[in-house]
Amino acid sequence: MTTILLGPQRFTTTVQAVLRGLGGDGPVAVVNAGWEERESDDGELRGLLDDRAVNVSLYQRAVELLGADHELRAAVLEHRARHAELRTYYGIRLQAAWDTVFAVRRRSSTHGLAESALQSAMQALRDVDDWYAYEVARIVETTATSQVVLASEGLAQHRREVGEILERAAVVVVAGGHVGILMETLRLLDVAIPTHTPVIAWSAGAMALCDPVVLFHDFAPQGVTAPEVHDRGLGRLRGVIPLPHARRRLALEDRERMAVFADRFAAHHLVPLDDGTVVHFADEDAGRAGRAGRAGRAPLPDGTRHVSLDGAIVNRESS
Repeated sequence: MTTILLGPQRFTTTVQAVLRGLGGDGPVAVVNAGWEERESDDGELRGLLDDRAVNVSLYQRAVELLGADHELRAAVLEHRARHAELRTYYGIRLQAAWDTVFAVRRRSSTHGLAESALQSAMQALRDVDDWYAYEVARIVETTATSQVVLASEGLAQHRREVGEILERAAVVVVAGGHVGILMETLRLLDVAIPTHTPVIAWSAGAMALCDPVVLFHDFAPQGVTAPEVHDRGLGRLRGVIPLPHARRRLALEDRERMAVFADRFAAHHLVPLDDGTVVHFADEDAGRAGRAGRAGRAPLPDGTRHVSLDGAIVNRESS
């Protein structure tokens, strides 16, 4: 199950070299629904993929479906509304729990209570994430099993077509863009990438391959400033949380903040994906993940940069 995560491709393009390094030929299925209306504007990407690209057109398919099937559109809008309301409650609880962790960390104890208090505060923070993840799963399940979704002939047809394109593909490429739209279209079209097919992904595409999808921006002008669990990903790489544009979006020099981030997701590898980054998870890594504990956390390839529990960016050393 070869999976390759790349840094952003806007300024430093590595996808062509990585694709050629895989060898072989055959069609390259492109998933770039996160580009939204620009999905079909893929000429530059096609060139980088040696003109082997077949655009899966998830966004276009979704627009056509929702324009023609009003009941399906209503179900999708209801899903969005429920998710948006859940995120509002989550944001309130998350920011309070996040701030509490830092307040506890910065308070001294004369009776040896600091460590216990901090552990409890961290667990409360994780509990908020777990509650949100549980509620997201309920919303997803409710929509997926609704009669409207199950009965839509148009949706079934598009799902079959998407499945056929992915089955014929020699490689699948998942580009960046708006991660929320990308996840919505992946789920609506019931995208399942064959495990034997190599995948190359970056930015929002890298996030979508993993589970959970975590949003982060330490320099956001307003709203929740804590990293947020946003959605369930495809789960192709378990126990990995990609951090695209880490240098631009994270206060990497703030070791305390980064340590809390890492401790909060201690069962995951936090992997910065900056310009020029290439992280290659090979077939043997997937096999080791399947035999590993902690929900099959994928082992990091040697040399991979990740966030340590003390908040430093370190390289994965050879085992």
